[in-house]
Amino acid sequence: MKTKTPVQPHYFVPEPLDNARLAHLCGPLDENLRQISSALDVTIFRRGEKFIVSGHNAERAVAILDHFYAIANKIVPIEEVQLALVEQRASMHAGNAAALAPETPEASATASPATARAASPRKVAPVPAIEIDINSPVLKTRRADLRGRTPHQIRYLRNILEHDISFGVGPAGTGKTYLAVACAVDALERDAVKRIILTRPAVEAGERLGFLPGDLSQKVDPYLRPLYDALYDLLGFDRTQKMFEKQVIEIAPLAYMRGRTLNHAFVILDEAQNTTVEQMKMFLTRIGFGSKAVVTGDVTQVDLHKSQKSGLVDAIQVLKEVRGIAFSHFNSEDVVRHPLVARIVDAYETAHNHEAEIAPLLKATALKNVRKK
Repeated sequence: MKTKTPVQPHYFVPEPLDNARLAHLCGPLDENLRQISSALDVTIFRRGEKFIVSGHNAERAVAILDHFYAIANKIVPIEEVQLALVEQRASMHAGNAAALAPETPEASATASPATARAASPRKVAPVPAIEIDINSPVLKTRRADLRGRTPHQIRYLRNILEHDISFGVGPAGTGKTYLAVACAVDALERDAVKRIILTRPAVEAGERLGFLPGDLSQKVDPYLRPLYDALYDLLGFDRTQKMFEKQVIEIAPLAYMRGRTLNHAFVILDEAQNTTVEQMKMFLTRIGFGSKAVVTGDVTQVDLHKSQKSGLVDAIQVLKEVRGIAFSHFNSEDVVRHPLVARIVDAYETAHNHEAEIAPLLKATALKNVRKK
């Protein structure tokens, strides 16, 4: 009978010892330690200044503890801890993917025996350090720390900057909308465009909202609130309001976009999974000279009637070979929210995949029962 080899615990002892730094590292009531423990699935036990970390990701947890202790001369906000965990998760998955990637014939032919042994998947050790991609595009916004946190986010930013039409497709919390607005603000600050146009299909998410009072802008506001929040964060409330008054930033309901030609504008279509095929074609053909368009959406959250095909799903299939259009796909590894959000996304994906696998079996069983009757 085989027995599992116990995972050896890792130890972290802060040097030099500083009680203030130690308190900042742990957070109020050890909240920062709980975040690290939950996200990396490790156990962190602390006695005085000594940390004992157990679990398969213990080395990464120690690296995070060491990183934050080095900068803990002030209180470490929980947001910074969660962002660091996002980067660790992304680098861990990237490292695992690289380790499991099949070796190419060219590489095996030219590699020395020592190199081949070092490249073997079984001998690739995870890199515990927090690595920041220095090639992440730098955007000119009020947020000096704004950058791509995962490889997919960095590729998404590059696609937006290098292409006139870009698609960002993935689950909630992956930064699709926020990064698109950041690129729009950056283009406006650099005078690359003259205005920002925000649009979104006004489709209710499952419930009936009824009649909404107010003028056109007030009716559409509830649907565009995520875009507003991003603008307020990147430009400030007062400046954003002034730009709305001067029509530098414009809210344009998707239904009212027909017939327009958008020149020298940065156009963002959010929640594109709720567009019809006709609406998507109409939107994409509005783009004029000197303009950029970014389309964001999550194909797993379509609120259209079952008889209607999503314009985003159709566009991914129809435009995938069109030169000059870029597609960026996100997954749970790119979720930049509470660490539990990534686990929720994974759980739903697993459940849906399981349903897709057993659906043919259930259908075959039902047909067999009908034939017997």
